[in-house]
Amino acid sequence: MQPFSQRVCALALSIPEGRVTTYGALAKAAGGTGQAARSISSILGKYPNQGAIPWHRIVYAGGKVWLTDTCEDTRRERYALEGIHVNEKGIIMNFEEVIFDFSEIT
Repeated sequence: MQPFSQRVCALALSIPEGRVTTYGALAKAAGGTGQAARSISSILGKYPNQGAIPWHRIVYAGGKVWLTDTCEDTRRERYALEGIHVNEKGIIMNFEEVIFDFSEIT
């Protein structure tokens, strides 16, 4: 695994419960550019312990969450348990309160 990919995985694992980050913020914290945000899912998809990746804590810019028919119920449960309020359109209503930008650890 390349150093950038290693940093992405380590940072993803460090997102605290009850907080979210964006693909762009994760890429930037790992030392990448804005375009690197497009590679985050691919990098994390290669992580050997998929169960450890807090996928629900990595969201799109502006607080849009990824919801599909197969994951919506589970993700909504996780968000609710962590105090993250997601509306019916899949937008985090308390986004400004729960955004994590890694400044606390980098």
